[in-house]
Amino acid sequence: MKRRDFLKVAGATSLAGCATTSAPSKARVVVIGGGFGGATAAKYIRLWDASIDVVLIERDAQFVSCPISNLVLGGYTGMQDISRDYSGLARHGVQVVRDEAVAIDAAKKSVRLASGGAIAYERLIVSPGIDFTFGDVQGYEAAMQSGRVLHAWKAGPQTVALRRQLEAMPDGGVYILSVPLAPYRCPPGPYERASMIAAYFKQAKPKSKVLVLDANPDVTSKAGLFKRAWSDLYPGILEYRGNARAVGVDEKTMSVKLEVEDVKGDVLNVVPPHRAGDIAQKAGLITSNNRWCDVDWRTMESKAVKGVHVLGDATLSAPAMPKSGSMANNHAKIAAAAIVDLLNGREPAPLQIINTCYSFVSEKEAIRVSSVHRWDAGKGTLLAAPGGGVSAARSESEGNYAWNWARTIWADSLA
Repeated sequence: MKRRDFLKVAGATSLAGCATTSAPSKARVVVIGGGFGGATAAKYIRLWDASIDVVLIERDAQFVSCPISNLVLGGYTGMQDISRDYSGLARHGVQVVRDEAVAIDAAKKSVRLASGGAIAYERLIVSPGIDFTFGDVQGYEAAMQSGRVLHAWKAGPQTVALRRQLEAMPDGGVYILSVPLAPYRCPPGPYERASMIAAYFKQAKPKSKVLVLDANPDVTSKAGLFKRAWSDLYPGILEYRGNARAVGVDEKTMSVKLEVEDVKGDVLNVVPPHRAGDIAQKAGLITSNNRWCDVDWRTMESKAVKGVHVLGDATLSAPAMPKSGSMANNHAKIAAAAIVDLLNGREPAPLQIINTCYSFVSEKEAIRVSSVHRWDAGKGTLLAAPGGGVSAARSESEGNYAWNWARTIWADSLA
């Protein structure tokens, strides 16, 4: 199957360069970040043109999936179930360098590493994920350094730490989840998290309470389905408040400071506003509101720095486009196809992509939202097209689909 046909069907769904190919190397592509975007791009460039050297720079030893991680907080799966290594990429001939990219020299086309030295590239892919504007929440950094207040919005050590806090919380305690103003990574993620923790409390700490303080006026994704689940499954356990923006946090009194009041809890899970990852900021890739990176949606090439392609949550989203793992995987395929074309002297063509996002509302039941995004030449961007929608109701079938989707996208990105 030709790569463009595949994308329409699925897509939807100094270093010595020695890629495992008999063909002579024609170029090197360096990829910064081994998440859903970077890992997928590295793999698919090699699949579609094995003569291109691909180097992936990733600071962590393992990929840890944000999708499904809320089930870890509920106690329904473990970190080992959402973690994968990078050996599958190496089998495709991707050179995986465990290091941190600390600077990009676009003029010299090189990436400097924390360990010293630099790697040259012909094309660069930056898939840095998110970092946070901690200063928007007064007292946040001190509270986080104390270990008492966590965001756990990057799956990993903070996920484990937050689960331990929930286990240690007495029955009758209050867990507070503070949601930032959109856009943020995974629009339905906070509401899935609230559901999973409410499910845990219902089973293990029935006198406890989940309090969602949402800076947005209402639930930002799948609102009707989430609210119906909360009403049916967690009456008296889960309380939702819109227009409740956190402006500060005090770990000494265990309070979230809102614009009009302070709210006390036993476990504070405060998610600060997001921006593109640090390396994007350092490289001058951020173009909008000091937060996001604008790109050409036909190629994912940065509008600020030529020759650099930006993927995933770091991008300035196209209209109605969520920041999700599924979308990052699709961004990667747009970039991979375009880079292969560009390095072979061909003109890239725009592609249609599909986003799918599942959210658990109980241990086994889930809900879904999907959307189709198609290039509009007149407006110069990807626009939402007919073909999306939400599931009719929560169900165990959707829960099974959610797990199958997760295993499939992990394999698509990494295996």
